[in-house]
Amino acid sequence: MIVRIMGEGQVRLAGSHLAELDKLDDELLSEMENGDGPAFRRTLQALLAKVRDLGEPVPDDSLAPSDLILPSPDATLEEVRELLSDDGLIPG
Repeated sequence: MIVRIMGEGQVRLAGSHLAELDKLDDELLSEMENGDGPAFRRTLQALLAKVRDLGEPVPDDSLAPSDLILPSPDATLEEVRELLSDDGLIPG
């Protein structure tokens, strides 16, 4: 699976990591619903760090489509709300 972090590029990630990432996604959704900006920021950073740690960078010249698109590290709570569907960032 290929995951794009907006503003950074793509990483190839094994599908076996989705359950682990889904936990962080659930936390992120809860913090967004509660309007908890500081917790949202921490969890977003943790989610992106986990994707970077578990994934392998895709070369910039690759034209592979992204299976998932995650917000940039500096995205605001409001910007991420606009990106989300009812399923969150990581489809469960």
